[in-house]
Amino acid sequence: MSKRITEMCPALNDAMPTEYRELVENGPWLGDKTVKDLGTFKELLEEHPLCAGCNLALSLKIILSSLPNPADTIIVGSTGCSSLGFMQVGIHNIHSLFGNQNAVATGVKRVLSMRFPDKKKDVVVMAGDGATADIGLDMTIHSWFRGEKITTIMFDNELYANTGGQESGMTPAGRVAYMAPLGKKFPKINLFEIAKTSGCHYAVLLTTANTVRLGACVKKAILLARDVGPTYVQIHTPCPTNLKIPPEESIKVAKDSEKERYAFNEYVSEAAKSFLENTGNKK
Repeated sequence: MSKRITEMCPALNDAMPTEYRELVENGPWLGDKTVKDLGTFKELLEEHPLCAGCNLALSLKIILSSLPNPADTIIVGSTGCSSLGFMQVGIHNIHSLFGNQNAVATGVKRVLSMRFPDKKKDVVVMAGDGATADIGLDMTIHSWFRGEKITTIMFDNELYANTGGQESGMTPAGRVAYMAPLGKKFPKINLFEIAKTSGCHYAVLLTTANTVRLGACVKKAILLARDVGPTYVQIHTPCPTNLKIPPEESIKVAKDSEKERYAFNEYVSEAAKSFLENTGNKK
């Protein structure tokens, strides 16, 4: 899509909502915006219906502020807490059936490549751990096997947040949850390692503790997916509602988890390293 389709007919300018006029006149595609510039431009997500202190909502805000080219980006989401925020997002997005988001993204990316062979069109999957690592695991890793040039972002709150806090495959072993009253019986799925061995050229494990780094990693993942191959971003997003975390302590919990068990980890394939070196984007 071109930014031209967002431009208003001059005759209807006065009738358009203020929010829309602000987005067109001062949106994130006007210049090279970064997370550090938040508050200086009209964001793609400024309000949301998610819980107070939601780390997922913070992640979504940072991700949308870090898109290399939002006017030519399509988000493919799935059922979950994240899908509640997509109705507030100011760019194209698709709500797919639960778990098939990577299959839908594959079709969207291929059609865009055929329809616009001379343009860069970014397709970014955003879904929770249930949709990505449980119900949608087969379609997730098979998109990696095939080398689809899409970015997969998983919001890992380590449970099924919008249906009451049941355990998921990403729930740590031993944690008590609905459907696991005596503690989860098997270890957390190591999807980061699976991504590395399934064809992803870039994979990163991180939390909301460092928003600048989160934004930079998301941007790098999307740029590498354009020209090299599939990329994967896994963000720990502790759920204040189901984990009974006071909203004002959500970021502290994320910071503590990064120190104790969710340390930052980044994988870059040889092909991705070569691309970054040749384009002068080592950082």
